[in-house]
Amino acid sequence: MTTPFQWLAARVAFDRAALRRAAGAALATSLMIIVTGGVVRLTGSGLGCDGWPRCSEAGFAATPELGVHGAIEFTNRVLSGVVCVAVGWLIVVARLQRRPVPELTRWGWVQFWIVVLNAVVGGLTVWARLSPYLVAAHFLAAVLFLTATTVVWHQARLLDRPARPLSVPVGRLPAALVASVALLVAVGTIVTGAGPHAGDSSDVPRMPVNWTAMVWLHGAAAALSLGLAVALWLRTRREPGSAAHRRTTLFLAVLLGQGLVGLTQIVTDLPEVVVLAHLLGSAMVWVGAVRVLLDARLPAAAGEERPLPAPARA
Repeated sequence: MTTPFQWLAARVAFDRAALRRAAGAALATSLMIIVTGGVVRLTGSGLGCDGWPRCSEAGFAATPELGVHGAIEFTNRVLSGVVCVAVGWLIVVARLQRRPVPELTRWGWVQFWIVVLNAVVGGLTVWARLSPYLVAAHFLAAVLFLTATTVVWHQARLLDRPARPLSVPVGRLPAALVASVALLVAVGTIVTGAGPHAGDSSDVPRMPVNWTAMVWLHGAAAALSLGLAVALWLRTRREPGSAAHRRTTLFLAVLLGQGLVGLTQIVTDLPEVVVLAHLLGSAMVWVGAVRVLLDARLPAAAGEERPLPAPARA
């Protein structure tokens, strides 16, 4: 029996440019959903729709009675549909390449299942009346989605293009950098969950931890990430033309900018617009760390297709 994809493959074929555009669109939507989720949180609209999957007893859409909070939360839910369209299109374009890239097709399916996971966690978050732990899990699931879209976008850009691999030894520095940034992001969710912007303008419970101590721990994780990035930059400086060195330089600039935004929000008493900028910055820092790792692991044979090994099938 012919599957729909097999039927289409005999009639439709996409080039690498289409794959890169589809991968870029998926990455853009993953960033968008993080930012709009931050808007929901900062405007106190976490329970603007007090049910899931229905917005309210009146239906799936927000009603005028729900006010601006309902409109904001409903808009965020609608944008989740845009994410699904982008991921679906990526899967189609990757599957129907003139020269197949099954690894990226599988990574596209990974994105799809992460979107499903995030939707489930989002629904549980509403049902649990914005439990700070589920709010944090919802954000981390979005970061997991961002990771998958970053991998596909990065690898799609390398297909059929020569890239200069890194020959100087960097050891485990790239992996350690990603681990430290992962710790930075995770502690950041605790800082948020214990702080004043945890999801809704009503009396939403906060994580019962010392907020000041978590802020200091967050700063320590940032300092660790900065130290590892500087060490990696010094190591890769021996090959200034390598992708890994360029990427590490850019990562350092983004990380330092993010640190400046973080200090600004502390000394200015956490204004919403600065907090939102810090949230976007955290996503950009994570994207940068993942790309540093990918560039540092370029295989020795340049000029060949080099997507990452596909994730193991369940």
